[in-house]
Amino acid sequence: MCGIIGIVSNKSVSTNIINSLKKLEYRGYDSAGLATISDGKINEKKCPGRVEKLEKILFQTPSRGNLGIGHVRWATHGVPNEVNAHPHSSEIVSVVHNGIIENSDELKKELEKSGKTFKSQTDTEVITVLLTEKLKKLEPLKAVFETLETLKGSFALGIIFKEFEDFIIGARRGSPLAVGYSNSENYLGSDSYALKSMTNKISYLDDGDVCVLSKDDVKFYNSNKDKINKEIFTLSEDKSSVSKGNYKSFMIKEIFEQPNTTKTCLKEYIDKIREEINFYNLPVDPKKINKVVLIGCGTAYHSCLVAKYWLEELTTLNVEADIASEFRYRKVKFDINNLYIFVSQSGETADTYAALDLCKKENAKTCSVVNVVESSIARHSDCVLPIHAGPEIGVASTKAFLGQMLVLYLLSLKISEIRNDIEHKEYKKKIGELKKIPKLIAESLKEEEKIQLIAKDIYKSKGSMFLGRGSSFPIALEGALKLKELSYLHAEGYPAGEMKHGPLALIEDGLPVVVIAPKDKYFEKTLSNMQEVIARGGKVLLLTNSSSKVISENIRFQINLPDADLTLTPFLFTIPLQLLSYHVAMFKKCDIDKPRNLAKSVTVE
Repeated sequence: MCGIIGIVSNKSVSTNIINSLKKLEYRGYDSAGLATISDGKINEKKCPGRVEKLEKILFQTPSRGNLGIGHVRWATHGVPNEVNAHPHSSEIVSVVHNGIIENSDELKKELEKSGKTFKSQTDTEVITVLLTEKLKKLEPLKAVFETLETLKGSFALGIIFKEFEDFIIGARRGSPLAVGYSNSENYLGSDSYALKSMTNKISYLDDGDVCVLSKDDVKFYNSNKDKINKEIFTLSEDKSSVSKGNYKSFMIKEIFEQPNTTKTCLKEYIDKIREEINFYNLPVDPKKINKVVLIGCGTAYHSCLVAKYWLEELTTLNVEADIASEFRYRKVKFDINNLYIFVSQSGETADTYAALDLCKKENAKTCSVVNVVESSIARHSDCVLPIHAGPEIGVASTKAFLGQMLVLYLLSLKISEIRNDIEHKEYKKKIGELKKIPKLIAESLKEEEKIQLIAKDIYKSKGSMFLGRGSSFPIALEGALKLKELSYLHAEGYPAGEMKHGPLALIEDGLPVVVIAPKDKYFEKTLSNMQEVIARGGKVLLLTNSSSKVISENIRFQINLPDADLTLTPFLFTIPLQLLSYHVAMFKKCDIDKPRNLAKSVTVE
């Protein structure tokens, strides 16, 4: 989950490398570094911590050169320090790497037996040492190909060479890598977002591809070492601002953007005149679908769980939701009439992409729900459904989660209509209710001041619990995940009906317990579970859309949310949980946009 950048130009590149690394910090921010070549030397500078620290180092001792590579790290092998930071350089070659070299220990032992020494604890340095040896006999491109043949695992690489100040070599296996084009300047990057400020002309490397970038030309080779051509994509103009504006963090800004992002998404998919949901090019006729399988990781997986409830409620289909890292290693029984749906904010999530690749090899029908239409998952799916949320900078996903749920609900409703599982009148009614969502989200956001007071009351707690039934259960999971991600408090989400089967043992005097209880068929049962918590001293925050206050003198807090179609309550009940996590983290003085140990785009297993 690291980020890499490479630039070859006719002018100094260090400033643009730093600017690109700042955009890549969502991929990792344990350490940062860059290397340029000038006057026949590799100039390497790196440090633990954020890119701004590296920028200060460069201000004091500038790195010159018209060619360079840069890196931001999310640590896998070795603690975050200067020695383990990338690039990893020898006297003649410097390497940046995103991914994991699975046979690094084996290779390292062999190299040490032959007298080679290592400075770092990383797997990446093995690449540097191997290349250094091969460059004694081979020219750079051949040395790279031979080195790649010895590596097992996933990687995206950027490589520069002391004796060649006019090109960079990039390579991809598993981890994403893009090439950008400009006049007298070309770029290598982990994704298009890092390159977008410099160019809108992009090509993408496929697995096994290698590229050679000079300032005026880019050459591509496949795994057979044959020269190939690549399609050049023109990136769509992104009108969304990536500045915080008057907000304290990107996350709170993105939370408050949700009325607008949901409105934008609805405009993309609902024909206003015909009151119709438009989905084109679905890879399988909904009437011929045997089963829908929803696949994702983390927050995206929670959106899959919510969609499972919707599809089961609205259609007669069998539905499964699976964690990508489990799906890819199970002995799955594939069916060409199943629809496999992959959900990912970045579209680069390694486990989700691997699960997609497995489905493609089995000729299964695939569809992706992503926020980045130029991403690997989007490009390799049979059908792409963008969520139209705009750039999400905060590592803890908020508006993308609502966007994923919204697209999945639209898809559920459309499949139901095509299969005649829903009456036409009810279908139209639900579209009408759905169009109210942006306004209802805006109303839900008005509870922020009260939620801030609740956060102040609970932020010193040692843990918490989130309970829900039906589609509120995945929302409980998501609420617990957000609190863990942002505030580092222990939090668990459970189906409320499971309390008596173990979790009740965790309830003690003063433990915060969030109870999600919309006025649905589970309402009375959820309140009964809540009373079990209260009887054991739990400090209850009740979220409901019941029009009257729930009668219980022992409820610590109650938030009443707007009334809505019951299938749509996950959208509204998510909002206070996002705000609660944010304000608890603020009281704990945590880094809101860059929580410890996490990265935005998870590009390793």
